[in-house]
Amino acid sequence: MLLDIKNLRTTFDIHVGKVQAVRGVDLCVREGETVGIVGESGCGKSVSMLSVLHLLPDYARVSADQMIFDGTDLTQLTPKMFRKISGDQIGMIFQDPMTSLNPLFTVGQQLTEPLIIHKGMSKTAAREVVLEKLRMVEIPDPESRMKQYPHELSGGMRQRIMIAMAIMCNPRLIIADEPTTALDVTIQAQILDLLAGLQKKLGTAVIMITHDLGVIAGMCRRVLVMYGGVVVEEGSVREIFYEPKHPYTWGLLRSIPQKSGERKKLVPIPGSPPDLIAPPPGCPFVARCPYAMNICNQALPELTPLSDTHCARCYLLCEGAPKVTWEEGRA
Repeated sequence: MLLDIKNLRTTFDIHVGKVQAVRGVDLCVREGETVGIVGESGCGKSVSMLSVLHLLPDYARVSADQMIFDGTDLTQLTPKMFRKISGDQIGMIFQDPMTSLNPLFTVGQQLTEPLIIHKGMSKTAAREVVLEKLRMVEIPDPESRMKQYPHELSGGMRQRIMIAMAIMCNPRLIIADEPTTALDVTIQAQILDLLAGLQKKLGTAVIMITHDLGVIAGMCRRVLVMYGGVVVEEGSVREIFYEPKHPYTWGLLRSIPQKSGERKKLVPIPGSPPDLIAPPPGCPFVARCPYAMNICNQALPELTPLSDTHCARCYLLCEGAPKVTWEEGRA
């Protein structure tokens, strides 16, 4: 196992209270595997991964029973020790490249820095590696691009620069946080094809954070569905798309436009996400779930195993509960 996380919790101490952004997430990633984390905004998917990378502000409190990366317990590392892993063994592709790249430095200066810091390369040697990586991400005329500043590049070009930065030190794991959000559809497809090709070529494990189930279907092997700071369902792509068991997953799938010629209305999920300063004691989806029962308000359900790869956190799966199927749920 490359990454193994147990009971990850992240709380933000702010002036109005404690925001419980992540409330006991388990995640494992194998060598070369692509895992998707999906859910609407505010569900905790990005915060979970930023917690792993120690990229949260000082008022964030992160804890975990276990956070093992390649045999190393990340919870036991000092910031200086962790910096040797972050950027070297773990790469990050951020959501908005314009705010992630430093506007005061050229592309070349920003790309050579991790090689000089983590690999101890000279500027000349680092420049050659940077040119090689820029060609890998299909940047035209890389010599000229290295001299440019981020504002001189298009959105798609900046995202390719971010991908090149993430793979610069040949990491074992890449975390991609909404890597196509700010791009138009054509460029999105190019970026996803590029990521898939690089993942296959380099054998790097990838965690894909997104709200787009289409991206999940095309990129990932396994999916975690998050809501209200917890994982409500986990399974293979086929299980999540064809055999979903949680009403929130049903809601996400019903909101996807269909390819068929039949004209169907998209069905939104009514209501709003829970207040994570005072999250409900039971299922976080209870206020929006059409199948909620009294017990759903009382305690958070445990993850119910459905197969070796599939589990869901819902009282509808308990013995004696009403039998509601996915087909009925999408009717």
